[in-house]
Amino acid sequence: MIIKTRKYQLEHSKYIGTALKMLLRKEWYYALIPVALIIIGIFVDWPWTFFFIALGAVIVYLLFWLIQFAGLTQHEMGKIMFYNVFYEIDGKQILMKFDAQRGMPLQWNMIKKVVKTKKAYILTLSKAQFFYLPLEIFRTENDLKFMDAILNRKNLL
Repeated sequence: MIIKTRKYQLEHSKYIGTALKMLLRKEWYYALIPVALIIIGIFVDWPWTFFFIALGAVIVYLLFWLIQFAGLTQHEMGKIMFYNVFYEIDGKQILMKFDAQRGMPLQWNMIKKVVKTKKAYILTLSKAQFFYLPLEIFRTENDLKFMDAILNRKNLL
């Protein structure tokens, strides 16, 4: 059986927001560094210095990744994630089809992790590269069940 989806194009703003959420969910423990700085600041004579250093570190870290994600939307390597495509999904591969004749296969072993949210499947290739498949591009409920079965069989979900 092959799942054939409707056409979908990921918006740049949706990509950047999703990428930042995934990064924060994955690397939440980096927030312990500013918290430790603030706690250290409580026990010294000049606590505001530690507070501003912690706040600056958080802002610089988030700004760095925001620039990285925004830059990927313009880079040639990242443009493939933003094409208007439909997908043909089976147990062997995910075929991204640009039109009836042209497509690009994506092997399952390239996908490191899949996150299923209330609105979409997020197929992660790397920290900055992922494919966002909203649930509404699937044609039937059976397609969603088959997608879940494939992902469970591949130990990705």
